[in-house]
Amino acid sequence: MNPNGPDLPPRKAVRDKIPEIIRNSGEECQTKVLSDEDFYEVMKEKLTEEVEEYLADPCPEELADIIEVIYRLAAHEGISVEELEEVRLRKRKERGGFEGNVFLCSPGESE
Repeated sequence: MNPNGPDLPPRKAVRDKIPEIIRNSGEECQTKVLSDEDFYEVMKEKLTEEVEEYLADPCPEELADIIEVIYRLAAHEGISVEELEEVRLRKRKERGGFEGNVFLCSPGESE
């Protein structure tokens, strides 16, 4: 659903080649380049959008979109993909992953 109205094009962050793809299909689109700070704010919204798309259609493509947004957010913070992976692995070693399907209940709550 387009928050700008049914007759207006969506205003959102898109992958770098999307405007070219749109134009090559015969349609027009307007773009602008945002400042790093403005784009960072837009990318936080994009993360929510991509997670919602994954929840509606769980597939590898949607997961890849989430990862791409996370990598861009990390880059804004000066964190490389390699550093992010190091942190992920360290946390996994210290706290584990999510393979055990563990769900934390309130004290006194029975299984």
